[in-house]
Amino acid sequence: MTMKPRSKLLIIDDEPINIRMLDGMLRDSYEIIVALNGEQALKRATSTPPPDLILLDIQMEGMDGYEVCRRLMESDITRGIPVIFVTSLTDEEDERKGLELGAVDYITKPYRPSIIQVRLRNHLELKHKRDMLDRLCSQDALTGIANRRNLEIFLEQEWQRALRYDDELAIIFMDIDHFKKYNDNYGHVAGDECLREVAGIMKNALHRPTDLLARYGGEEFICILPATDLAGALIVAETLRSTVLARAIPHKYSDHNCVTLSFGVVSVKPSEQREGFLDLLEAADRMLFQAKRQGRNRIAS
Repeated sequence: MTMKPRSKLLIIDDEPINIRMLDGMLRDSYEIIVALNGEQALKRATSTPPPDLILLDIQMEGMDGYEVCRRLMESDITRGIPVIFVTSLTDEEDERKGLELGAVDYITKPYRPSIIQVRLRNHLELKHKRDMLDRLCSQDALTGIANRRNLEIFLEQEWQRALRYDDELAIIFMDIDHFKKYNDNYGHVAGDECLREVAGIMKNALHRPTDLLARYGGEEFICILPATDLAGALIVAETLRSTVLARAIPHKYSDHNCVTLSFGVVSVKPSEQREGFLDLLEAADRMLFQAKRQGRNRIAS
């Protein structure tokens, strides 16, 4: 029986004694990571995988808890993480301010372990249900991989992340060769099964949790590779191409008598001068067109 992974909590407090106290209450039930100041907290909140819930003190040197919360709520990457203030401030105005900033709860000292456990469990259950709904809305119904909406949100986030950290971002645009002939000759039910099988093959061939595979529409797929240069992206593309080819899904109306894919690959380092992530998509699409023009079942970059 597979053990359910423990939820990940980020505790943010500049007083080690407070962190030890909360850690002692919660470590048997949760995976705990800590941050001792606001700047460190913002970095830990965008770790992979991100925390499921954040416990945040208000009174800290430098960036206080209110400012940390405000920045978390402004970011597309972290605004979905529930934030609970844990503080010695008992004034109603402090609580109002914290909740208005977007925190889901406000817990005051002295801590009551049983109450903290119940409140955390309730907020985590709500988050898991919301995450499940988000997955249903962001998943392609036919193949089970990410849909176009999910792709565009993810690509915009990764573009901003790469811009912030002066990192590279790669994209692979893929298309099943002669798919219209496949549908016309084998039927649409078989065509749907082909799409599902190809998506599953490629998903299993990708090993980094940071990469995203999505169905862009029809027989087109896109893979987003954060922090990846062109050489690395070409290796991934060749892995996908050769893995699908090796599966030898029958397609007697194709040049190779089996299902093949063509690939367009680009990698850029985002900058303020570039138009944005849509340019990256268009560049990969142009490379895909070039791969098809050169004979299909190949990679252009």
